[in-house]
Amino acid sequence: MPKLKTKKGVKKRFSFSKKNKVKRDKANKGHLKASKNSKRKRSLRRIDTVSKSETKMIKTLMPYC
Repeated sequence: MPKLKTKKGVKKRFSFSKKNKVKRDKANKGHLKASKNSKRKRSLRRIDTVSKSETKMIKTLMPYC
């Protein structure tokens, strides 16, 4: 059985917590910050977790991480 390759784009965007949950950055924080209020920008700084259905897919794309 050959080794599975890790998808590098997924490896750069996601990481795992100590309890094996998948962590991700929030979207919509790259530009156009003048129109967003400070509360929204502050909440976009936090790291979010991925849903259970997407977690299974991400773990298949990152088999050894």
